[in-house]
Amino acid sequence: MKVAILGANGRMGRVLIEALRENEHAELAAATVRDDSPWCGVDVGELAGIGAQGVLCKGFSTLDPNDVDVVIDFTLPAAFDTNLAWCIEHGKPIVIGTTGLSAAQLASLDTAAKTIPIVFAANYSVGINVMLALVKQAAKALGETADIEILEAHHRFKQDAPSGTAMAIGEAIADTLGRDLQKCAVYGREGKEPVRDQKTIGFATVRAGDIVGEHTALFADIGERFEITHKASSRLTFAKGAVQAAIWLKEKSAGRYSMNDVIGLEY
Repeated sequence: MKVAILGANGRMGRVLIEALRENEHAELAAATVRDDSPWCGVDVGELAGIGAQGVLCKGFSTLDPNDVDVVIDFTLPAAFDTNLAWCIEHGKPIVIGTTGLSAAQLASLDTAAKTIPIVFAANYSVGINVMLALVKQAAKALGETADIEILEAHHRFKQDAPSGTAMAIGEAIADTLGRDLQKCAVYGREGKEPVRDQKTIGFATVRAGDIVGEHTALFADIGERFEITHKASSRLTFAKGAVQAAIWLKEKSAGRYSMNDVIGLEY
């Protein structure tokens, strides 16, 4: 199966190059960067620091659909609309890991899914998706009486906050409890405030150093505290999950899928 990586020079793009090299069921057929990028014409292996691979980075506008079976996109929201439109035009399945999308962009996924198969996930780690299943169980058992907080930490370069994964955890909990996250989420606290509203879901964000990704769902009641935590030590975990999703997606019909569909996890 031939895979194209969009945004190959990004942090995830470089790790995806490595993940594809290690996977026997997929090959890296194309890697794109901005048309004016100094990485154009550079071997992807040099970009990823794994030695020459025989595939050169190219500007996105020169991507040949005949070279591609599935696209993996971990670029930025600014490139999302163009990338998705290309896949629709050429009928290519796409795995999307871009976070920080606007409400309009998220809505456009449903429209696009009527034409092409899409896997969209806030996080491609298998462990995180198991965590999402566990937080739903915890919310059912503890959510009506416990205070709920979501804590997340990432590297200094991450732009969106809270992370897409933290928001997915919040949505999973809110949906289970029949709450509207947009109305019950609290994203910051400062100064003297009234007593905490137990119906809210709090978020705390850390951006520091080279933290790959840490997420904790905290259910705190009087007398006990229950925590579910996932810590990623390597981006390769996410990249391998995205490649797994691409292989799975190739034979699927048009529709919007999640990582739970890929790994067969129900929650």
